[in-house]
Amino acid sequence: MEHRKKNDNRPYVPSLFRNNSISNMALDIKIGDREAHVRMIKREGTKATIQIDDKIYDVDIVMVEEGVYSIIHEGRSYNIEMIQGTGPKNYFVNTYYSSHELDIIDAQSRYQQNRNKDGLHSGDKVISTPMPGKVVKILVNEGEQVEKGTTLIIISAMKMESEYKSPADGKVKRIYVTEGETISGHQPLIEIE
Repeated sequence: MEHRKKNDNRPYVPSLFRNNSISNMALDIKIGDREAHVRMIKREGTKATIQIDDKIYDVDIVMVEEGVYSIIHEGRSYNIEMIQGTGPKNYFVNTYYSSHELDIIDAQSRYQQNRNKDGLHSGDKVISTPMPGKVVKILVNEGEQVEKGTTLIIISAMKMESEYKSPADGKVKRIYVTEGETISGHQPLIEIE
């Protein structure tokens, strides 16, 4: 077991991914509205067998650089960047095609989740990007009604374009940026009410 000092600022890396000889370790991961049960069945070197819910994947995982991973599954290569989020068990995961906020769910976070179940947090409907970039296209206008999943804005970061979608049905309350604008990480882009 790894012990960390209280002021240790290193990113939290789940034990599921730290130990090279681990098998049968499990955790829950929340991405958006979906929660998945992830279990490392077997790992030898870069080869791993992972179960996500009821499906089993044989993959080859290589850390290309700090926080950047190359995953090969059935002959296809996927590049993933993980950026430490707002908490020790929160990450922003970026691929060439999309960005997602990911939370590692343990007993403490499940308790907090159940306590806060009755209402949205103030930031739940504010769209922001985890990294600096440039606004490519804004696809909505203030006052426009949108459905959950509607693409609102396209951001270019790290030579990739990412679409950011509405987290809920609602109305575009405010657009904080303009097309062509350079933005910083975690900057509010669009607010839905």
